[in-house]
Amino acid sequence: MPRTLLIFLLTLAVVSCGGSGEPEPAVTDTPTDFPEITGKPVVYQVFTRLFGNTNTTNKPWGTIEENGVGKFADFTDEALASIRDLGTTHIWYTGVPHHGVIRDYTDYGISDDDPDVIKGRAGSPYAVKDYYTVNPDLATDPAKRLEEFEALIERTHRHGMRVMIDIVPNHVARNYESLAKPDGVEDFGASDDTSVEYARDNNFYYVPGSDFEVPDSPPGYAPLGGDPHPLADGKFEESPAKWTGNGARAPKPDFNDWFETVKVNYGVRPDGSYDFPTLPAEARDWTNAEHVAFWADKDVPDSWDKFLDITLYWIDKGVDGFRYDMAEMVPIEFWSYLNTAIKARNPDAFLLAEVYNPDLYRDYLQLGRMDYLYDKVGFYDTLKPIMQGAGSTDALVAIHAEIADVAEHMLHFLENHDEQRIASEPFAGDAERGRPAMVVSALISRSPTMLYFGQDVGEPGDDDAGFGDPTRTTIFDYWGVPAHQRYMNDGAFDGGRSTVEELALRDFYERLLSFSATNPAMQGAYRDLHLYNRESNDAYNERLFSFVRWQDDERLIVVSNFGDAADFTLKLPAEIVGEWSLSDGRYRLSHQLRDADEAELIVDGGEGRVHLRLEALQSAVLRVGRQDIVRLDPVSSQFDLLPRNVDVWLPEGYENDDDPYAVLYMHDGQNLFNPDMAYTGVDWGVDEALQSLIDEGKVQKTIVVGIWNSETRWRDYLPMTTYSALGADSVATVEEMLGGSVRSGDYLKYIVDELKPAIDSRFRTKTGRNATFLMGSSMGGLISMEALIRHPETFSAAACLSIHWPALFPEHLVGQEDAVVAAFRDAFPEPGQSRIYFDHGTTELDASYGRLQEMVDAAMRELGYVDGNDWVTRVFEGTGHNESWWRERVQIPLEFLLADQA
Repeated sequence: MPRTLLIFLLTLAVVSCGGSGEPEPAVTDTPTDFPEITGKPVVYQVFTRLFGNTNTTNKPWGTIEENGVGKFADFTDEALASIRDLGTTHIWYTGVPHHGVIRDYTDYGISDDDPDVIKGRAGSPYAVKDYYTVNPDLATDPAKRLEEFEALIERTHRHGMRVMIDIVPNHVARNYESLAKPDGVEDFGASDDTSVEYARDNNFYYVPGSDFEVPDSPPGYAPLGGDPHPLADGKFEESPAKWTGNGARAPKPDFNDWFETVKVNYGVRPDGSYDFPTLPAEARDWTNAEHVAFWADKDVPDSWDKFLDITLYWIDKGVDGFRYDMAEMVPIEFWSYLNTAIKARNPDAFLLAEVYNPDLYRDYLQLGRMDYLYDKVGFYDTLKPIMQGAGSTDALVAIHAEIADVAEHMLHFLENHDEQRIASEPFAGDAERGRPAMVVSALISRSPTMLYFGQDVGEPGDDDAGFGDPTRTTIFDYWGVPAHQRYMNDGAFDGGRSTVEELALRDFYERLLSFSATNPAMQGAYRDLHLYNRESNDAYNERLFSFVRWQDDERLIVVSNFGDAADFTLKLPAEIVGEWSLSDGRYRLSHQLRDADEAELIVDGGEGRVHLRLEALQSAVLRVGRQDIVRLDPVSSQFDLLPRNVDVWLPEGYENDDDPYAVLYMHDGQNLFNPDMAYTGVDWGVDEALQSLIDEGKVQKTIVVGIWNSETRWRDYLPMTTYSALGADSVATVEEMLGGSVRSGDYLKYIVDELKPAIDSRFRTKTGRNATFLMGSSMGGLISMEALIRHPETFSAAACLSIHWPALFPEHLVGQEDAVVAAFRDAFPEPGQSRIYFDHGTTELDASYGRLQEMVDAAMRELGYVDGNDWVTRVFEGTGHNESWWRERVQIPLEFLLADQA
């Protein structure tokens, strides 16, 4: 029975028993207990030959004996744990299939490879010689090389990571010869009709009548760097010549052609026409099972079945996925045939393809059934000049939008074996420049992120290894990778020899990639913030880039700085604020990638803003946490007061606590919590101070109600006690200056009769007077004192900072000081029933308070108030009349007011 028909029948049976949709595995030996990926996949690409090599000789064109080589066995538990620490979900072991090498393995039955058609001394991993076994260089015992790789698969799985290897479908080595192929499997080309250029079931294309000729070498090049070798004679026997891997048809290819390989024939005629069935347009919407069914009765070219046999062979050995080299050089129909058969065997197989033509992305995803493609010519190529300082981040918005419909299928990376190392001079010259780019690349979409080994410690790859080019860690030579070797530390994988800078970079990558692999917002929505801020925010520039990600209640703000230090306020449009269902107020923002103080998201009028300072090349990934300040809707009053905002601050833990909280009412509410709203650009820091006191157990758990003032602040705050004590002339002057009569009585009724019941009904509060307090400064101090006098049944204590005893200006009290003090003296609550805190400084406006405060203090003593118990007056020498000074000492009145009196 044909293999595809068998797969189809098994798949059909599963679908008929299990419902509709994607098929369940018909046959699978793969583990099913991998940790759930709650974020998105992280692929760690490791060049297997180099990873575990501790040899530091690094002689250009050095032999395996001179320069050493890494082994499968070097992926110890310690090594795999260190890879897992990077958030890795999949390890792509690059260079595993047996490719051509310049080392004598004839004792193991392996034929020698000819240096004239081998690149480098170690050989190209993309010139596969035997698909059914592995590179003998990587084995401790070459005779057991396959068993050693199978053991590595098992170790990798045990560490919770899946295994990927390369499949190179477009070409194979010129001397392809499988010693390990299973019974019944035939080598590529074994049954080809070599008398013709093309036949559908030939595996290769031929140049009949012509023998292959080794290409002319460029000046200065010699195989093996000129070292002697018995086969290095400028000749390679191949008759007739085959087409070269990149499609070159001359029997003598150019040196820049892929001369070490031969192109595989997939039933594409030399004129480009297809010699196989094609998919209908509606196949874009088919399930995998429907693709399998389509191919079940189709006759396909022989090369298709050979590669199907190869991939299923490795799936059955526990390999969890493949990276397909140069996939767009192979027809899409083949990928439909191959990938859906793989998925029938293992639905979780991870299928990643190298495709560089954006016009073909959707074809390879929808018809070819790839899981993921490289986002190289779009996102990577746009990021690279930005990292180099030559490009604007504006370009990222458009390039990402171009693939928005398939973004989750476009794998992101900053390095791989084909690309320059970030730290290499021709690229960025500094691994630190990869930080903001990696944050953007890793977090902007649902797509997987790939990390190349050594990138995490800033490897520059700038040495001349032989065939390999500097700036790219060689894939052709035996070599050591210095920065990686320092982290490897002779197998400890603890960074014991790394520099401070390398360890800091490694910590960054561990945090970022682990976060991307586990945070559920990575599977959620994306929205750009960059263009909105570029258009409406002068402080936000083209070296910054920002966006949001969210899913359910997990909401993230991401900002990266590709330039110099920047201080700015990031804006969130009403669209995002509404999507996140954020009401006006303040939300705590916690940094997810670095240890830093919390930031704040202020939502005002349905729009958000976050003040940030980012150092050069620094990023902020901020998680929107609890709302600690709730903005009540602008409150109007039956007492005909102007509407005003009210902010309610909730201490940490309030949302998870069942206990009722004391309540502190404070005036001039815009000055309490947010410097952007405060009069002088400095807020009181009441929230920080009170949270610290609560945490230290010095005060009871308390919420703060910040009542904003209005345009009629003076009329609202001027106490009736003071007002009634003024002479008629002063009253007239005051009313003329204020534009009307004093409204403090109504303002206090608003607090007592309207605001307090609203607070007690909405928040979990202690409603009694012994848990209800007042606090304010200047005129806010006066009205706090007045509230305690007029409503002792509601409030038990007040703190009056820099209390403005003159009421308006000192000259208005000339000759009336005794009357005002007497009025207060007669109005004060009974001693022992209320507690009062006064203070003032000695400079600025506070300099006028000392004499009047002394008069009040004398009255307090006469009334029987006990200094230090139910009454305190503090004088702060050298301080003045502004929020900066009140911020410095706010913890003192807070502790006096809120110390638990029980």
